[in-house]
Amino acid sequence: MKDTTDLTPIPSRAKWAGWIMSGLFIAFMIFDGGIKLVPLQIVTDTSAQLGLPTSDAFARGLGILALVCTALYAFPRTAILGAILMTGYLGGAIATQLRIGAPLFSHVMFGVYLGLLMWGGLWMKDRRLRKLFQFG
Repeated sequence: MKDTTDLTPIPSRAKWAGWIMSGLFIAFMIFDGGIKLVPLQIVTDTSAQLGLPTSDAFARGLGILALVCTALYAFPRTAILGAILMTGYLGGAIATQLRIGAPLFSHVMFGVYLGLLMWGGLWMKDRRLRKLFQFG
């Protein structure tokens, strides 16, 4: 007998909320990756404050990595892979902020907030993820 839980429709409001959350995340990451590709002076200054290399090549590498993960996340077929890879990227940002003793709720947790927005948006609109992680 075929399992019909796969066919349970996702409520329309949940889908819309998921697309909005994912769209906000994607827009932010495109901006973030874009300013690293240029790279703007603020990127170089922030890298120095974080104890990271300040070369243009390093900033561009981070920008390309962020944009590739974002592109994978943006396409429904590869969204889960993109979210997994982006989780690693955000984890590195969190670790970097922790290493320098940055303020917890504004700097350290920002990667967590982005991760929640990213995964929450995906969970709201993706049936496969809803089946894997069933809440309530």
